[in-house]
Amino acid sequence: MKYLVLLSIVLSVQFVALGQDKLSKLRTSKQIVTIDEPSAPYYSIQILALKLPPSDASFFQNLAEVKEYPCNDGYVRYCVGSYNSFSEANAQLAEIRSKGYSESFVVNTQKYSVNSGHFSSSRNSKLVILPNKDYVVQMSAFRYPVYLSFFENVDDVYEYRMNDKIYRYTTKPYKGSEIEVVLAKIRSLGYAKAFIVEYDLYEPFLIE
Repeated sequence: MKYLVLLSIVLSVQFVALGQDKLSKLRTSKQIVTIDEPSAPYYSIQILALKLPPSDASFFQNLAEVKEYPCNDGYVRYCVGSYNSFSEANAQLAEIRSKGYSESFVVNTQKYSVNSGHFSSSRNSKLVILPNKDYVVQMSAFRYPVYLSFFENVDDVYEYRMNDKIYRYTTKPYKGSEIEVVLAKIRSLGYAKAFIVEYDLYEPFLIE
């Protein structure tokens, strides 16, 4: 009996790990997009809210794109669609429910208290760039890891797992004399909120 219980625990852990890995793949393919700050249009349809990520990625199989909002109350909320008004979103609600998401409802994501601290380190507006010091450009940060291929057109992406258990992604280190040019390039690739960080602050947390 003891061995059966142990086997059951092992299989459960493996199942959860597999589900989380599948979610990572969905994030990498951008079927799930993590949002660090709601932006207009704000109305959307919430399909799910959980304390932990779903263990079965097939829950999202009927949806082309899902937005993931990690909120300050500890819940991660999953939404689909972006609409300019409540009525516009409500007109699509029946279709979403017909796909199996029967508990879905219309939300105004502007009212979400998103935990943006999970997605970026503090930007130091007074940071002095020294020509010979090493810096990196942070592009994104996520509660869960993503494949490095998520960052298209960016070479040598560095991954870190910080003390707050958040995964951060940056460029490789550059000297201060180059970093402003690198920042401009990264932002031009679509990472509008990218910013410069001193590399020695992140280096101890680098995932090799």
